[in-house]
Amino acid sequence: MPWPDFLIAGVPKAGTTALHTALNPHPDLFLSPIKEPKFFLTEGPPPGRGGPGDAETYREHVWRRADYEALFAAAPPGTLAGESTPFYLYDLDAQKRIRAAIPHVRLIVSLRDPVERAHSNWTHLWSAGLEPIGDLVRACEAEPERVAAGWAHFWHYTGLGRYGGQLAHLFTLFPRDQVLIFRYRDIVDRPADTLDRICAFLGVRQGLLTGVPRENVTAHPDPGARHALLSTLRRTLPAPLSGPLERLLQRRGRARRPLSWEQRQRLIPYFAEDVELLQQVTGQDFSDWLRPRERSGGLVGSRPPGQRQARNGRAH
Repeated sequence: MPWPDFLIAGVPKAGTTALHTALNPHPDLFLSPIKEPKFFLTEGPPPGRGGPGDAETYREHVWRRADYEALFAAAPPGTLAGESTPFYLYDLDAQKRIRAAIPHVRLIVSLRDPVERAHSNWTHLWSAGLEPIGDLVRACEAEPERVAAGWAHFWHYTGLGRYGGQLAHLFTLFPRDQVLIFRYRDIVDRPADTLDRICAFLGVRQGLLTGVPRENVTAHPDPGARHALLSTLRRTLPAPLSGPLERLLQRRGRARRPLSWEQRQRLIPYFAEDVELLQQVTGQDFSDWLRPRERSGGLVGSRPPGQRQARNGRAH
């Protein structure tokens, strides 16, 4: 049975869903029908405990080898198969499992300003009624307790953004020519060029993909009695009711508000030392991540004139 030839391995909330969708039409590529199977995150069934909503996430986990291999069974002859689980970079044990199973796999990594990434991550869970803390700074302060309690990776707002250590470990397992690293803002600002860069890295035809899906921007519900009630129901009622409750939560939500400089100043210390390591590991300059943001960019569909628009989707 086939195994993937490439993995979109990181990071959450950095355009991986949009990238998976954008690559899917390429005739030389086959993307798994389940976007995020999470196969390499465990060596067996996922754990039974976790944070709010984690049980629902674990039910989506493709952990049996036969089920994972079946994801790629329909790949046409001659195509390269791939999947997108953006936690593979963060999970160092997953990196080892990938190396043991498919040592020649190619790894694609999209990096996003870690403070902006954490903010988007927190907003995703807050708007879904799963995050009980209505302030990102305080939620980050609670992270060590959550990690110790076994909450799933998506709750690790600061840990997920320490890319320097993650990449340093990855490069002990894989040669650098098997790893492609680019910035999330490259997908936003230069989608066609970035897709061509990925195709060149994979060794398939360039010039066939010109855009990425627009982002469905997550609404940001205001805190209050309504949000508290619906969130409590969202965390306690059976999974089939979670979708309607999430839609109710976002019905009156406003667009996500950018972080202030004062908030960024509170969060940058979580990442400053790792940004220095990231620069050493990659030889690239990421010092802008330690300064005020000049903009609050996102995959909202702005593209150069004349560029073809891809179908709608969601950018994680």
